[in-house]
Amino acid sequence: MIGALALCTMALSTNVARADNEFERLWGDVWGHKSKPAAPPAPAPAPAPAAAPAPTPAQPKPAGNSAPVVPPATQPLPAPNPVPAKTAAPAPVPAPSPAAPTVPVVLPKVQTVSDSMTLTGNAEAVTQVKLVARVPGYLETIHFQDGQIVKKDDLLFTVQQDQYQDQLKQAEAQLEAAKVARDHAHLEVARFTALLKKSATSQVEVDHWVYEEKTALANIKAAESQVALAKLNLSYTQVQAPFDGQMGRHLIDPGNMVGGDGPQATLAQISQLDPIYVVVNISSQQALQIRQNLDQRRLTLEDLHKVPIEAALSDESGFPHHGLLQYVDPQVDPQTGTLYVRGILGNPDRTLLPGMFVNVRLPMGKVTKSALLIPQQALQEDQGGRYLFTIDDDDTVQKRYVQLGEISGNMQVATSGVGRSDRIVIGELWRITPGMKVTPKLSDSAADQ
Repeated sequence: MIGALALCTMALSTNVARADNEFERLWGDVWGHKSKPAAPPAPAPAPAPAAAPAPTPAQPKPAGNSAPVVPPATQPLPAPNPVPAKTAAPAPVPAPSPAAPTVPVVLPKVQTVSDSMTLTGNAEAVTQVKLVARVPGYLETIHFQDGQIVKKDDLLFTVQQDQYQDQLKQAEAQLEAAKVARDHAHLEVARFTALLKKSATSQVEVDHWVYEEKTALANIKAAESQVALAKLNLSYTQVQAPFDGQMGRHLIDPGNMVGGDGPQATLAQISQLDPIYVVVNISSQQALQIRQNLDQRRLTLEDLHKVPIEAALSDESGFPHHGLLQYVDPQVDPQTGTLYVRGILGNPDRTLLPGMFVNVRLPMGKVTKSALLIPQQALQEDQGGRYLFTIDDDDTVQKRYVQLGEISGNMQVATSGVGRSDRIVIGELWRITPGMKVTPKLSDSAADQ
């Protein structure tokens, strides 16, 4: 009985030890710790021999000197590793707001301006000549390079001269013969007049030599004319520049026959480029508007020549070319309904060339006082039209759409959308948006930016 109880106690201790090892392994898997290797189960002790029954009902003692069997104490479970407590995340510190950017601003400029209109026209040469040979002959020499700048009376072409030189010599000889005949007739008149006084000759002879003398005088005049004509024809063999200008390319090569009675072949073309014309066509409505601005007053030719006119090429800013109005057509073209207007400008550097498209600004005869001018660099454009940015009293950016008028240099008249006290942004436009806070910095002028 006692032996059986001891065996049960040993088996129970072995199972408890195995359960402890398994629990420790699982606990290590959960918390990431390596579990200690399970201890092998302790070997079961040999069963003690049964003691002989005592004669008295006393409590039995174990046989021999062996101590009483005590079941092994249960091994305590290892304490789990403490889980670190979660600390609360610190509250986010608000980022400091960026400083308001500094932007340059200007106030609108108030001044008197004249209304004008800008039209597209063309440049035209003041004088343009097609050079031809005025006498027939073979073209001998070309004395210029294509495109060369020439002065008045510069030699350009030479036509065959031999026959015209001989014609001049022939005319000069005829003149000399006529002079000799005159001198002879004059002597004879004097001689026969003296004889007539002595009754040594008749009046018929005197009259004859008087006739001869007058005929000789007439022949002299005719011969002088032939000499002048021969010199003129000889001069025509040299084609000279009629004015200062620029040559085009030559159109006929040396060795070709030129002149003659048929259609005249053009040798080359020369154009006067300084000064130069600019021509535009204004509509009849614009002409009526100008007349209305002038209170129906008609300009005299002298007044017309005092009207300023300005022009610019498409790649030029502003209107750098200045001149005066030179001609206005007295009638409107019935086919186009436009009026031809021409101005004349200085062109010393030959910036403007005949045929170029130019922008022409003409005054409309109306003066606007206290007009508001804004820098053109402040203007932008979107689908809603032209606009700019202004700064209000709270230093906040505002978007303003504006109506524009005349252009004056790098400024433009604003007919609506801005006031005299508005601060207009002229720089840092890329970094500002409507509603944004900024630090405005007043600039002296738009030219500072």
